[in-house]
Amino acid sequence: MISFLLAFIGAAAVDVAQGTADTMSSISGITIGQLVESLTAIGVSLCFKLVKVFLIWYVGRWITRRLIKLVKLIMEKHDVNLSIRTFVTSLAEVVAMIVLIIMIISVLGIDTSSFIALFASAGVAIGMALSGTLQNFAGGVMILLFRPFKVGDYIEAQGVAGTVREIQIFNTVVHTGDNKVILLPNGPVSTGIINNYSRETTRRVDFTYSISYGDDFEKAKSVLLRLIAEDSRVLTQPAEPFIRLSSLSASSIDIVVRLWCKQSDYWGIYFDLNQKVYETFPKEGLNFPYQTLTVNVNK
Repeated sequence: MISFLLAFIGAAAVDVAQGTADTMSSISGITIGQLVESLTAIGVSLCFKLVKVFLIWYVGRWITRRLIKLVKLIMEKHDVNLSIRTFVTSLAEVVAMIVLIIMIISVLGIDTSSFIALFASAGVAIGMALSGTLQNFAGGVMILLFRPFKVGDYIEAQGVAGTVREIQIFNTVVHTGDNKVILLPNGPVSTGIINNYSRETTRRVDFTYSISYGDDFEKAKSVLLRLIAEDSRVLTQPAEPFIRLSSLSASSIDIVVRLWCKQSDYWGIYFDLNQKVYETFPKEGLNFPYQTLTVNVNK
């Protein structure tokens, strides 16, 4: 805002100076009293323009905030999706700011001809700078249209995993598990790979446990089935618990375990079953293998 006001202060000063150029050109032929009167008139005119700028700016911002609040209330009353509400609110703020700037220029009647050359020379640079911004805006529209995720979903995109807090016109606000707020540009998000963990109500948990060669696989399987049956969070749909011998590694027999659970129970089951297996296997005579190396020496 400060830079915006300073720009208009400079523009207003240029406008006043241009309006009094003829008077100042003949300054050598006037008295000190006339000079003071002329400078006073210039100062009063400049101060009046500055007062108008401040009044229009603050009144306009007050009206803008009230209108945006009204839009939020209307969308909440009609139960508009939270993702769309955050996007529309962000868009309304930007549009309101542009309209306010145009109104200030119109009311002040500032001659902008002095800025035309500057705008023309900076046009290419501005266009290049806005290319990424426009891409992010288009990405935000695509996200709202196709809805790969919504506010409240836990997603992984652009190497970041977290809960979606807001979908703004240029960025998606993600809150990570370690309490960080990350802004993801909508453009790369909409065109990249998105892993939405909240889209389905159930999720499969995969484990791999290893036992030593010589241990009884069937016994290990029965122990795992018993531990799984003791956990009420494990679901039998869409599939029963799956336990198979997956591979014969260099130092171990690897057992794969696949379970289904609710989305909210994923990490609880993952950590709890690992702890139970670690505590139970040794008691059942099942050994966790270490990597070994056999060396044969020929005489």
